[in-house]
Amino acid sequence: MKPADLKAALKAKKPVFGFMVSATASMRWGRVFAGSTLDFVVIDSEHGSRDRQLIADTVAQMQSLDITAIVRTPDTSEVWVAMAMDAGADGVLVPYCETLDEVRRTCMKMKTHPLKGEYFDKVVTDNEYPSEKSKAYLENRHKDQIFIMGVESKPAADHVEEMIECAPIDAVFIGPNDMTTSLGIPDEVENPLYIDTLKKVIGAADDRGLPTMIHQQTIKASTTAIELGARFIMHSSDAGILLRGTQDEFAQLREIAGGAAVAAEDTLDVV
Repeated sequence: MKPADLKAALKAKKPVFGFMVSATASMRWGRVFAGSTLDFVVIDSEHGSRDRQLIADTVAQMQSLDITAIVRTPDTSEVWVAMAMDAGADGVLVPYCETLDEVRRTCMKMKTHPLKGEYFDKVVTDNEYPSEKSKAYLENRHKDQIFIMGVESKPAADHVEEMIECAPIDAVFIGPNDMTTSLGIPDEVENPLYIDTLKKVIGAADDRGLPTMIHQQTIKASTTAIELGARFIMHSSDAGILLRGTQDEFAQLREIAGGAAVAAEDTLDVV
């Protein structure tokens, strides 16, 4: 799905589907992604090891298949947003936002790139552009790009309404591992405290017309997210789906062949 179509679907309150690209690197994976039915991917440069060239190549690969390519930046430094834009990304997911300044500066960096220096600061603080012509040019240049604010801690969840309203963001992201750890219940994604936090964040986003993305890892957890109102469905990752697909299909083959069952093990870090 192209970014303009993806934004239109979300605005119409329709679900869109994708996963995190964390392991696949070869351009030969294009054949796989071509048949994947994915609407979008989030290319991980927070925990992944992709350099600028590989990010740009992965973005171009996804876009050639009409898959919206969003880059998760390493942190809330606006320079990473600029680098994702230079790589041709359709949007950015900025992780672990906690302050209004982080949200404003990274959001406006995406929406005004390549504006920088004094005039960028004026846009952030006073909404002042070099000219109306410059403002119209930048708005048109970035109209289809998507800014996703990461809400991944209790402090962020506690004042999520204020964070949403401080900048023209397009979506909210919840990272379950970081969020549950911050809540003191690491990876307890069925804990009522975590579920209540999801309800709070999703409700705040919905009230302001924005979709929520939650990086759940299992069908059960993603089902919970959908039932709670998440519409920007990011389910698992390339590595997670490959691992489970391998385990499931070879378990079936072992059973058919009369062999002994082999216990499956989750060997992936959830990030």
